[in-house]
This record gives sequence, C-alpha cells and structure tokens, in this order.
Amino acid sequence: MSAKAQSAALQQPNQPTPNDKSAADERRSGMRTIMRVAPYLWPKDRMDIRLRVVGSLLFLILSKVLSIYSPFLYGAAVDALSDGGMPLFALGAVGLIVAYGGARIMLRGFEQLRDVVFAVVGQRALRRLALETFVHIHRLSMRYHITRKTGGLSRIVERGVKGVEFLLRFLLFSMGPLVLELLGIATVMLFVFGPEYMVTIFITIGIYVWFTFAVTEWRVKLRRKMNEQDTDANQKAIDSLLNFETVKYFSAEQREADRYDGAMRGYEEAALKTSYSLALLNFGQSLIITLGLIAVLVMAAN
Repeated sequence: MSAKAQSAALQQPNQPTPNDKSAADERRSGMRTIMRVAPYLWPKDRMDIRLRVVGSLLFLILSKVLSIYSPFLYGAAVDALSDGGMPLFALGAVGLIVAYGGARIMLRGFEQLRDVVFAVVGQRALRRLALETFVHIHRLSMRYHITRKTGGLSRIVERGVKGVEFLLRFLLFSMGPLVLELLGIATVMLFVFGPEYMVTIFITIGIYVWFTFAVTEWRVKLRRKMNEQDTDANQKAIDSLLNFETVKYFSAEQREADRYDGAMRGYEEAALKTSYSLALLNFGQSLIITLGLIAVLVMAAN
C-alpha cells in the first residue's frame, strides 16, 4: 500500500458498529420499526382483523375502568365493617365484598378476553411478515446466497419475526391505554383525595418513567451484544453441521468444538450481564413504587 493510501486510510473515520449507536439513533431506529409494523394492526383488506382490534380495545377499556373502580368497592366494604356490628351494615359489607370480588373476576376475565381476541391479529401478522421475509431472501442475488451464513441468518429471521407480536401488543395495549389510565387515576385522586395526592403520584410516576428509560437504554446495548453472540454461536453450529463431510475429512472436530465453545462463552457472559441488569431494573422500579406508596400512606395517616 502506498504512503498516500495509508494516510487516507488513517484519516478515514471508523464506521460505527451497532453497539456504538447513540440514544437518538436507537430511538429513530425504533420509530422506523414501529412505523413498519403498525400497518399490520389495521390491514386494508381484512375487516375481520380490524374488528378484532376494536374488540381488543373494548375489552381493554372495560378492564381499565374496573381496575380504577374496584378499590372503591374494597374501601367501602372496609368502612362498612368498621362502623359497627349492626345487621344492616354487616349485610351491606357482605354485598360490597361480593361486588368487589365480582369486579376482580370481571377484570381478569376482560384481560384474558382481550388476549384471546388479539391472538389472531398477532399470529396473522407474524405469518405475513415471515412470508415476506422468506420471499425477500429468495429474491436476493446468487452472490449473496453463495456467501451466506445460514445459521446466523436463520436466527436473525426467527428473532425478528417473533418480535412482531410483542411490538403489536406494545402499540395497542401499552402506549395510549397507559396514558388514559394515568389520567383517570389522576382525576380520581384530585377530586376524591386532594391535589397533594395527585402531585405525589405524578412525581412517583415521573421518577419511575425516567429510571426505566435510562436503564432500558443501557440494557439495549447489553441485549444487542447477547443477541450477536447468540447469532454467532448458532451460525458456527449450523455451518459446521452443514459442512460435516469437510470437517470429518480434515479431522477438525475438536477445532469446530473449540470455536463453538468460544462463541457460547461469549453468549454466557453477555447473558449474565443482561440478567444482572434486569434484576437492577426490577429492584429500582419496585423501590420507586414502594417509596411512593409509603409517601401516600404517611400523608393519609396525617
């Protein structure tokens, strides 16, 4: 290589790897993925899928309403029991307890009905995306297929296709409904208990959301590293088995075993980091919720 070429190579910036992406790049990539998957929730040619989406939202709204209302039945039952032992109050308390139990049963029932109705939507989207991916791979050039890495490709396709149902559930059941539920709870807190309770709950939720986003952005890098190691290990295993005759001919069984073990060692280390970070996330979320609950209880006691 000439001195000029070496100088140009040294001055050329390094290409960013997937793990070097900034948080803004991650968010843009996530939004592109969401926009790509969202049309599966409302396909133009499938009225039955649309009706299932509407039905799922209806069951979701009913479950949220019961989730907000059922604690009032429980509180009324406790108040009725604490007022004395008169038969009328006792009968009222029993009725309220039965109503609370019925509300809880209906709440769980609506949640399960939501999942049952939506299951067809998720599985149909998974099937369509899997077919589109399969057809796209067959349309690629001969050069691509000659230099392919079958094991890694199959694992990437499997992981991506199976993530579709999770994304659809996130779009339909997590974003808008969560905001509506928070607004409903805030309204109840404001008019029933007072503004100080609403402010305390909003502060708790704000800290919870900030902590969750901060830790999750960090965990995404760990999770991606784990997926890369998993893909590498699967690639080495499948490609070695596909070339079984060559491996046997050169007596390279031990070499292939060492390569596979090295890939699995990397996956093990990445998976442990992912598990530890998940434990940190769960503990932090529980701590924030518990501290918020303690604050509300102290306010109620005073």
